[in-house]
Amino acid sequence: MKEPRHIVLGVHITDRIRHAQKVQDLFTEYGCSIKTRIGLHPVSDNYCSPNGLVLLEMAGDEKPVFELLDKLGAIEGVDVQKMVFEHD
Repeated sequence: MKEPRHIVLGVHITDRIRHAQKVQDLFTEYGCSIKTRIGLHPVSDNYCSPNGLVLLEMAGDEKPVFELLDKLGAIEGVDVQKMVFEHD
């Protein structure tokens, strides 16, 4: 039996304060399809970036994965890219 494809979404969020809630709501709605979530943004004692990058390792049926991709991409200030790895 062939392994399912491995799908990773990169979600770039500009102006996190303004857009993060809509993104978080979708992450919660599609939480059963998210295997791993990694958030990246520059931060220090004096600075917290207004932009962020979230990497999502997806799992399970692909239909909700691509629904999430479309819904995230429809949010102003959010850019989504996908990586799909085939298993031979």
